[in-house]
Amino acid sequence: MEWMGFYFEFLCQKYFTKIIQIPGKKYGRTEFDAFCEISWDFKSHAANTTNHTVITNDMEAIINTINEFGYYGIILAIGEVEYNDEERTFKKWHDELKEGISKYEVNRINRGAMSRRRKTEFVLSEIHFLCFDSDTLHECSGTFQKGFRNADGSPRREKITVNIRKIPDAALVATQIF
Repeated sequence: MEWMGFYFEFLCQKYFTKIIQIPGKKYGRTEFDAFCEISWDFKSHAANTTNHTVITNDMEAIINTINEFGYYGIILAIGEVEYNDEERTFKKWHDELKEGISKYEVNRINRGAMSRRRKTEFVLSEIHFLCFDSDTLHECSGTFQKGFRNADGSPRREKITVNIRKIPDAALVATQIF
C-alpha cells in the first residue's frame, strides 16, 4: 500500500549513502532513516489529496533526537499520484500476485471496512529538506496513534504528524523542483 514511501526511501539510500549515514540513530526500537549532524526521516506525500498530513515517526524518539542534537529533519518528496481505476484492476492483479488476501485484509472485510484505493503511479514534482526544532515542529504538528492498540493488545507508540501546509518558513532548508 505504501510503495511510494518505500521506493523514495530506496532512492535516498541509493543516492545519499556517501553523504549521510544510513540507517540513522536509534532510540529504543525506533530507528531514523539517516543521520548527518541530526536525525533524518525520508517521507513521501501525494500532492493531489485533501489530506495534507504526513505521519512522521515515534514521538518519544523525535523528542529525544531534538533534545540531543537540537533539530529533527525530514526529506519530503511530493508528487502527483494516480489511483487504481473504479474496477480496481490493480488490486485484483496485486491479490493474484500475493496468491490471495492477507490476514489483515480478511479482518478488514469482516469489519465491513472499505479497501483503500491503491496508488498506481507517483510523479515526483518536488523535494523539501525540512529541519525542525521544538518550536517550528510545534507550529505544524499533531499526533497520531494515541490510544491505538496493536493486534496483541499492547499500546502503539504515539507518532507525530506534520501538516505540510503549516510548515513554517524557518524549518525549510532547501527545495528542489522537478
